[in-house]
Formats: sequence, C-alpha cells, structure tokens
Amino acid sequence: MASDPTRAQALAAAIVERAVQLVGIPRLGRVARGVPDDCSGLVRLAFQKAGIDLVSEGFLSGENAVSAIYRRARARGALHETLPQPGDLVFFRETYDRNRDGRRNDGLTHVAVVERVEPDGTLTFIHRGRKGIARSHMNLAFPSTHRGGQAGSILNGILRPASRGQRAWLSGELFAGFASPAAL
Repeated sequence: MASDPTRAQALAAAIVERAVQLVGIPRLGRVARGVPDDCSGLVRLAFQKAGIDLVSEGFLSGENAVSAIYRRARARGALHETLPQPGDLVFFRETYDRNRDGRRNDGLTHVAVVERVEPDGTLTFIHRGRKGIARSHMNLAFPSTHRGGQAGSILNGILRPASRGQRAWLSGELFAGFASPAAL
C-alpha cells in the first residue's frame, strides 16, 4: 500500500473527510455504536472510512487503545517524526492523569487525525477533546508557544489544562509521534 501514492492519497482523503464530518459533535454515541466516546473512538471511525481497523490486533493486558494503536503503527513501520501529511495519526503523551497520582507518568494518552499542514509548519488536527470533536493546532518548531506570529494565531493548543498546581501543557510539548495510514 505504501508504495502506491494514489492509494495512499485516497486513504488519507477518506480519513480526513470522515474526521471533518465529525467536528462539532459532542458525543460519538450520537453517530456510531461500538466505538468508545474518546479520542481512540474518533480515530477508529475516521480510519474505518478508509477500510482500516486500527484495533483489529487486539489489546495487551493493561493497554489503553492509544497504546494499542501506537503498537500497531510501530510494528508496521508507520511511525515517523517528520513533517506529517493529512490523514496521519498524531500521538501525544501525558494529556491527562490517567492513573490519578498527580504526576506526569501516564505514557501515551491521546491520538488525533492530522487535517492539514500550513506552510509555516502549524498543523491542524481533529481530536475528541473535553467538549467533543474539535480542531486544535500544533507547531513543533515552537512547541512551548501557545500564540505567535503577526496575527497572534494559535501555534499550539492546550491539551492538558492546568490542575493541582501544575501549569497547562501544550500540544507541541506532549507530542509523541506521527503514523502514516498507508502502512496501517
């Protein structure tokens, strides 16, 4: 699949199209059954549109869906940290306190779909956030900058809000990698 650019583009277009259709929906249960109402459910729905079941290989004991999808991507050689393309998955670490111990030691906790990449390197991704399916931004050239440029546009969205005396964390600071859909 990866060697066929036309197929890869068709996969990516189908994934992005489905993710865009879901933007603004507060709960995934309103549009689909059988997927969790979280970030993994969103990416699973988007990739299903392209005929890819991201969790067909199952889960390891104690593994969350984000880790299972990441494991699949690593096993298939789909992971990369280079400039992403629309339709790529983007993974994040420590976006919430999964084990509720107040520390940043939770590993992979969030996944999203890259919608587009601007000439300045800022990418727009679609994810299931606290308020439903939404767009956010990330610019890895400025990972700890929330707003920048002449217009003060958002370079990195807040993925982990401030809590328990800890500051908010931006998408660029929590970035863990990309995965190309053609290899999945």
